[in-house]
Amino acid sequence: MLVNIVYNACMENEKLLSTAEVAKILGISRVAVFKKIKSGLIKAKKIGRNYVIRNSDLSEVLGVVLSTERKKEIEKSVDKTVKEYGEALRMLGME
Repeated sequence: MLVNIVYNACMENEKLLSTAEVAKILGISRVAVFKKIKSGLIKAKKIGRNYVIRNSDLSEVLGVVLSTERKKEIEKSVDKTVKEYGEALRMLGME
């Protein structure tokens, strides 16, 4: 009963998804969702015996929103590319 109260309180603030709903959205099995939760790829909250995923966190998993870590990785890759191939890129830009 307490789990339902906590779950309902959380639902008032934001949209929460079950592991089954996330599995359906991502087109993977529930087991795969649990593995992604365990590895940290999907942020989830444990309520009782169940996990719930915030809808806003799912956007990051789907690639709709870039995380800060991902933005840093992209910036690092761009800097490395410009550093290594800067002259070639400039020459291509002149064509």
